[in-house]
Amino acid sequence: MSDGAGGTASSPTARTTYRLRIGDAFRRSESGRTFEVRGADGGFLARAALANGRDARDAVAAARTAFPAWSGSSAYDRGKLLYQVATVLADHRARMADQVRRAVGFDAAAAYAEVDAAVDRWLWYTGWTDKIAQVRGGANPVAGPYVSLSVPEPAGVVAVLAPQDGALLGMVSVLAPAIAGGNTAVLVASERYPLPALGLAEVCAAAELPAGVVNVLTGEVAEVAPWLAAHQDVNAIDLAGAPGALADDLAVAAAGTLKRVIRLADTDWTAEPGLERMFATLETKTIWHPLAL
Repeated sequence: MSDGAGGTASSPTARTTYRLRIGDAFRRSESGRTFEVRGADGGFLARAALANGRDARDAVAAARTAFPAWSGSSAYDRGKLLYQVATVLADHRARMADQVRRAVGFDAAAAYAEVDAAVDRWLWYTGWTDKIAQVRGGANPVAGPYVSLSVPEPAGVVAVLAPQDGALLGMVSVLAPAIAGGNTAVLVASERYPLPALGLAEVCAAAELPAGVVNVLTGEVAEVAPWLAAHQDVNAIDLAGAPGALADDLAVAAAGTLKRVIRLADTDWTAEPGLERMFATLETKTIWHPLAL
């Protein structure tokens, strides 16, 4: 699998420049700017594209274009595609573990454990694709000759700020619940650990996840996130990767467009996952229908 820039990502000496993943393409930042990515030991790992507001705009447009087909597909079909992502991620276990090891400073065993946990987490949310309706929906008791049903629907385009301390597992823990529910996502990678996010973008492309379902931006959260928080075509934003003061500002900006703000307490990404984050990206539609008499 390529690194999106023609280099060899697993080689410590490769002078690779990683690109953004927007729609169906790996592309340079609109400004052409890049930044150095360094490992836990301070050594040079690669360069990555430094996204700006125009890149965020393009990523939102790609996510919006992909949303009707992704949300309109059956839960079974979405599950199959997400399962394929997990399969490809497991197939590239060694490569992803090498990225995590060099970025975070883990030993080999801990890096492999991180990748294995990320695969398991992805599969866990994949398993929920065809169960959300049963848990979140239901028939409502009403007075009169009517049937009332409540069904969950995806909110739309979700901006996901990857946690700064979660190289791979934390990122998967905030991205997977958004797209499992039928949303499309614009993922802003961790500033400290952007390469695992780009590695996952390549995994999604290799697994033939439809273009635009997962878009990946790298760079400074403080530069990119305000554009997403204020964007009228973003329906929800997960603030997992925003520090306190910035998160406050983003929540205020998001209020201007009435988007959902997901701001959960500090999370231990190694703990058992829950449904709160996935349910936060879902709307509830209630349908009334007259009874046939």
